[in-house]
Amino acid sequence: MITCNGLTQLGFRPEVDFSLKNGEDGPFIDVWKSESPQPSVADIEEGQRQWDAEEYARNRQAEYPSLNDLIVALWENVVEERAASVISLEATRQAIKAKYPK
Repeated sequence: MITCNGLTQLGFRPEVDFSLKNGEDGPFIDVWKSESPQPSVADIEEGQRQWDAEEYARNRQAEYPSLNDLIVALWENVVEERAASVISLEATRQAIKAKYPK
């Protein structure tokens, strides 16, 4: 089956490289805009399998502390010699990793 996520996993961007429409038999590529060759349905299905397999990583990324929080914690630990922020941040990361295992 053709899916937006499968195409995205292959590196194509919706509405930039392609547009999909729903038909009687499911989604189909309405317009192919990319200069790259249009992938086969089998390639798109493999892209969807990869997308599904990486769901845990997307879920983790959405909940991890921000990059700014990480920088502040590292600064406090290295420069100010206060480890409380790093310890708290790592506890948060481990809880998220446990919530969304590989």
